Amino acid sequence: MIRKFVNRHMCGVFIAPAFLVTILLLAYPIGISIFYSFTNKNLLGKAVTFVGFRNYQAVLSNPEFYQALWNTIVYTVISLSLQLVLGFAVALSLNRIERLKGMFRTLVLIPWAFPMIIVTFTWSYLLNDLYGIVNAKLIQWGLIAQPIQFLADPKLAMITVSLINVWFGVPLFAVNILASLQTISRDLYEAAQIDGASGLQRFRFITLPFVRVVAGLLIILRTIWIFNSFDLIFLLTGGGPGTSTVTVPIFAYRMGWTLYSLGRSSAVTILLLLFLTAACLIYFKILDHWEREVEQ
Repeated sequence: MIRKFVNRHMCGVFIAPAFLVTILLLAYPIGISIFYSFTNKNLLGKAVTFVGFRNYQAVLSNPEFYQALWNTIVYTVISLSLQLVLGFAVALSLNRIERLKGMFRTLVLIPWAFPMIIVTFTWSYLLNDLYGIVNAKLIQWGLIAQPIQFLADPKLAMITVSLINVWFGVPLFAVNILASLQTISRDLYEAAQIDGASGLQRFRFITLPFVRVVAGLLIILRTIWIFNSFDLIFLLTGGGPGTSTVTVPIFAYRMGWTLYSLGRSSAVTILLLLFLTAACLIYFKILDHWEREVEQ
């Protein structure tokens, strides 16, 4: 009897463990956050009562939330666009290398292999205005007259952390796009070249259609990861100087663990979830259109 049941529902048997783990690790935190967002949950131990949409009203009427949202969008756009362009360039370069392929691919992966705490501490040391090697070399080469406070200047802090994130994220784009490039038959390029197609035309009509689906998936994943990024900015600047690098995750952290208002912090995270869900739906719509074009 048990054997017949297992044979009949084999797919369900294999999926069940992963499904249960997903429920425990994903559904419960989301559910409890939604619940807390409608309460006055506070870390100071006050009695929990239902407050409806007051937390959402308080967050949406707070100018600091919109500043954090704008900072997050700027951080995501700079990081994502440069990661895509540079990752594409690196992948195209690696695809043309014939000798020592393994060595160059390993070197490209080095930034992605480091733990984030090592990345942030290393860059904090390199960019330090007193003993950092970056300022020392810029002064030595005569490019600047005095040290630049990359992480302490409100005008430079966001650009600096974005570029560090670009350095960290380019390998992911490069390796995945390279894998997609290697699936393209060389015969297509040779045939196009014989027909008189230029390098730009070969890239537009051969390379890009084969790669853009993979690039689209990477854009979706990196959008989610960058928009939710907390550790890199928090370890580099803590959201400072002032509020120049405060993103939505850091704003939620401050709301929950500095002001002890877990209810409002949960409301911020749910708003972030809704924003990312809407963005991903748009991405998937575009990606589905691209996939249909490739199939045709």
